[in-house]
Amino acid sequence: MPEIFKDYGKYYDILYQDKNYEEECNFIEEIFRRYSQKEIKTILDAGCGTGGHAIPMAKRGYKVVGFDASEVMIERAKEKARGLNNIYFKIMDIRDFHINEKFDACICMFAVIDYITETKDILKALRNIRRHLKENSLFIFDFWNGLAVLRILPSVRVKIMESGGIKVIRTVEPELDAFNHINKSHYRMIVIKDGEVVDEIEETHVIRFYFPQEIKHYLEDAGFELIKICPFMDLEGKVDENVWNIMAIAKARAEEGER
Repeated sequence: MPEIFKDYGKYYDILYQDKNYEEECNFIEEIFRRYSQKEIKTILDAGCGTGGHAIPMAKRGYKVVGFDASEVMIERAKEKARGLNNIYFKIMDIRDFHINEKFDACICMFAVIDYITETKDILKALRNIRRHLKENSLFIFDFWNGLAVLRILPSVRVKIMESGGIKVIRTVEPELDAFNHINKSHYRMIVIKDGEVVDEIEETHVIRFYFPQEIKHYLEDAGFELIKICPFMDLEGKVDENVWNIMAIAKARAEEGER
């Protein structure tokens, strides 16, 4: 997994300033209330990016440890979290990270799982997350629904965002490899400040889309029990071939020595 979001990461918060992290954290807390068998005090944020979920959760009183493979993103997260003493950020790979602690819950948000494209790596990552969770701890993550990807198909998209006098124009062109469950998202960004182009970035993100029964199998193999799969931000909704972004809620089964 080569580092992604290296140059892209510099403008990440501008591009996603329209993402409602507070509402998503409300949704996460609703999952906690409905499905956790214990009070959740500590959260592991796997693939935390610039801290979009980790920081609001820390402000709500949870102790949060977030990690990401992108150095650029972690440095930005640390800047944004200054003054908070219950949040910690680290640069680590989801497949082999190690923290000397077990958590009450793990969140893995905004398609982080989709960036793990090899089956051996997704299993390695899930098992590693399981090792960092207490028995019955919740694991919550979202991912691209293969049922919808193959029906709707990825398309060319353009996004224009502006903040602090900086304007970012981003285009993405998809390259679908349906047989291998892969989509290559070819990003091109133009950054404008004071009417002049100050940066141009080209970056390709390789995304794997997953199918619900496939995710269920991988979770069970890694020591989890799948509790629910639902549309993102909709616990009552039904997953079908029209729902692109979906969420899995699982709990850690007891391991040897935990019983």
